[in-house]
Amino acid sequence: MIAPNLFPATRQAALPARAMARSVKSVVLADDHDLVRAGIQGLIELLPDVEVIAQARSGEELLALLERVRPDLVVTDIGMPGIDGVEAVTRIRARHPSLPILVLSMFDSAEMVQRAVASGANGYLTKSAAPHELQHAIGVMLTTGSYFNAAVARLLMHRVDALADDGLTDRQQEVLSLLASGLSSKEIAFQLKLSPKTIDVHRARIMERLDLRDVASLTRYAVRRGLVKA
Repeated sequence: MIAPNLFPATRQAALPARAMARSVKSVVLADDHDLVRAGIQGLIELLPDVEVIAQARSGEELLALLERVRPDLVVTDIGMPGIDGVEAVTRIRARHPSLPILVLSMFDSAEMVQRAVASGANGYLTKSAAPHELQHAIGVMLTTGSYFNAAVARLLMHRVDALADDGLTDRQQEVLSLLASGLSSKEIAFQLKLSPKTIDVHRARIMERLDLRDVASLTRYAVRRGLVKA
């Protein structure tokens, strides 16, 4: 059952009008600890034009919520009772393929990070992160749709075997790692001293080679392969 009285009806009714006027970004938050949710909500809502529009205490509640609301971002723990967070992310990804999902968890093992990424998470941050990093991650997720920091990349690199022969050139692997780090084509072009058009060509060829359809999928692939720059 969804937690009652989290958001008064007047606030829910007012949200769409405000969202259109101010381009308010909406977040759904899931964690089984009330105090943790309150703290995370407070940090998120310090960001300009970002609101937590609904909350859940379990994977079941989260799935039910997402049948009623369409947020710009889901932030979820993966250690909740009932359906675990990894299974919840898997089901969310199946029902809402383009919805960005940031996993925020106390688990800092490479195995858990890999499970979350494989299930469809677009980002992963441990609860040991500083408050400003959570805010940064939320901002990046709302802008680019993905976020993996250096610490998470290192965790994955400890678990990943030698890079399989995926047919990518050294330059394409370099471009892939920078794309997965959240840089735009223009920023990558400046860093590599190439034209933005050349970077776009590299990106198109990488996606064709790996049979991927979007940057979020590229990011998940790069994280699994340990290509995200630390």
